[in-house]
Amino acid sequence: MRPRVTLHMMSSIDGRINTVGWPVSADCHDAYEMLHRDLRSDAWLVGRVTMAEFALGEMRPMLADRIYPRQTWKAAAAGMAPYAVYLDRSGCLHLNRERVNGDALIAVLTTNVSDDYIAELHRDGISYIFAGDTELDLHRALHILRTEFGIETILLEGGGAINGAFLRRDLIDEVSLLILPIADGKPGVPTTFDHNIAGARPLELISVNILRGGLLHVRYQVMSADHAPGGRAVAPPAS
Repeated sequence: MRPRVTLHMMSSIDGRINTVGWPVSADCHDAYEMLHRDLRSDAWLVGRVTMAEFALGEMRPMLADRIYPRQTWKAAAAGMAPYAVYLDRSGCLHLNRERVNGDALIAVLTTNVSDDYIAELHRDGISYIFAGDTELDLHRALHILRTEFGIETILLEGGGAINGAFLRRDLIDEVSLLILPIADGKPGVPTTFDHNIAGARPLELISVNILRGGLLHVRYQVMSADHAPGGRAVAPPAS
């Protein structure tokens, strides 16, 4: 049992997602955030690098005065969706806050993180779960988020490596893509899906909407990994 996962991203027409240097207006970001709200999910989930953009102030490391059990901990801010979830395998991100955009934070960790880092999360009021010993088990992470936090729907919002990892493990049910009227073409920059060694995945179109400024909002259903050419098998809804 896991939440339903919708990938929600903004990209150029060639799939690049790093907007640095793009002639992007505020309207593009406003459109993305409007769609984020309209999709009405219980949580949004990103990787460590993406969440680092929301860090406040200087790093304030802690020295733990005890050994913490490797089990779920819910901060005072937890209890009501929406949540802001981030993946941090090694415990490297220092946010200095308990919420982002009003949403309570949840860290997804491995049991290999230090007690010092767990003490820092307690100080900052960030809930956490454990999903794996040295590598993150995304299936387990989603299961815990649903069973222990009541999260039934998630917006996956990058970066490209995280998106690729979810796709590779058959953990994306739908794609919501805001395509900007921009051609990038730079080599070696993040794309919507990176490091998907499992190979290409067929999609089934749900809808296309033309927005102001030449933006396109495209939605797809992700087909099952064993989808055969010419078939109509669609990944079943998350249960």
